[in-house]
Amino acid sequence: MKRISLLGSTGSIGESAMDLIGRGGFEVVALTGGRNVARLASQAVALKADMAVTCFTECYQELAARLKGSGVTVAAGADAVAQAAARPADLVVNGIVGAAGLRPSLAAVKAGATLALANKESLVCAGPLLMATAREAGATVLPVDSEHSAVFQALVGEEMSAVERVVITASGGAFRDWPLAALAEATPEQAATHPNWEMGQRITIDSASMFNKALEVIEAHEFFGIAPERIEVLIHPQSAVHALVGFCDGAMMAHLGAPDMRHAIGYALNWPARAPLPVERLDLAALGRLDFAAPDPARYPALGLAYEVMAAGGLMGAVFNAAKEAALDGFIARRIGFNDMARVVEATMGRMASQTSLNNDMMTLDNVLQADQMARELAREAMAKTQEATG
Repeated sequence: MKRISLLGSTGSIGESAMDLIGRGGFEVVALTGGRNVARLASQAVALKADMAVTCFTECYQELAARLKGSGVTVAAGADAVAQAAARPADLVVNGIVGAAGLRPSLAAVKAGATLALANKESLVCAGPLLMATAREAGATVLPVDSEHSAVFQALVGEEMSAVERVVITASGGAFRDWPLAALAEATPEQAATHPNWEMGQRITIDSASMFNKALEVIEAHEFFGIAPERIEVLIHPQSAVHALVGFCDGAMMAHLGAPDMRHAIGYALNWPARAPLPVERLDLAALGRLDFAAPDPARYPALGLAYEVMAAGGLMGAVFNAAKEAALDGFIARRIGFNDMARVVEATMGRMASQTSLNNDMMTLDNVLQADQMARELAREAMAKTQEATG
C-alpha cells in the first residue's frame, strides 16, 4: 500500500487521480480542496482519508459538519494545506492550480516525499528553489503534466548529454483555426471550449491563448535543465503525440497516447513500475494521420514571452505567472479582451525588469511571493489603463 496525499482533489487533475486511486492499492493520508466542500467531504469518506483540508477558512464549519463522526480530521487555510503536504506519505500529488501550489510543493519535498507535480507554477515561479530543496532533502519530483511526463518517459535509460532537443506539442486550443482579426472579440465561454482535452475553465482558456504552453516551456527548462533554445513547440491538432525527444544521433523518441490525463497521473502513481490503466488505447489506423505545424507568433504571443522569461531568469517566472493569473481573471470578468492578456503580461514584465531583486541569488519563498504580489498589482494597473483606453 502506497501512502498518498492528493492536493487539489476536487479539480480536474484531482478527479482524474481520484478515479485511479479509488481502484485500490493506496492509503490516503490527506485530501485538500477549495470551495467544493461537498465533493471534498464525499471523497474523504469514500477513500477513508486521514485528513481533509479546505484552503478557505470560511469553509471550515461546513466541512467539519459534513465529516462529523467520520473519523476524518478536518482543517482549513493555506497553512493547513502546506501542513497536509508535509504529512508523512510515500507520494504527494499536487494538482492545485496556480501559484497557490508552490508552498505545498516546497513543504512536500522538504519532508522528503516523492512529489508528483501537476502544479506547473511551482517550477515556473521557483524552479531552482524547488529542485534545490528536493535535492537537499533527498526527495524526488515526478512530472505529471502530460508533455513533461512524456519527455520523462522518453528519457528512461538515456543520458542527458545525448539530448539535442525537446519538442512539446500543443493542440492550438479553441481558436487555432479562427481568423486573427476575430480573436479580439473572443469571449471567455468560447475560449473555455477545448477541442481535445477535458480540463477546468482556467487551464482551457490558457490553452486557447497558449499561456499554458508558455508555462510548460519554462517548466521543461527548469525540470530537465534543457537550454531554452533546445525547447521547441509544435501545433499538433490530434493531441496523440505528447512530446518528442531528439538525440545527438538524429533519432527522435516520441510518446503517444489518447488525450487523457490519467496516462501521466497513473505513471506517476505507480512509478517506477508501470501498471494497467483504464484509458483508451490509441488506434493509429482510425486516427489516420498526425499533423504538425509551427505556432504563429502573432496568434500566440505568450510563447515569445516565455523565452524572455527564461532569458531573464531569477524571479521573472514568478512575475510572468502572477501577471498571467491576474490577466486571466480580468478576461474572465470581461474587464479586458482576449488579446489584452498578453499585452498586460508583457507590460508587467517590462515594469518589473528593473527590480534589483529579480536574480537567482535572491530566490527565497518570501521573495518569490513578494514578486508575485508586486506583479499582480502592476498587472491590475495595466488592465485599468486598458479599460480606460477602450472606453
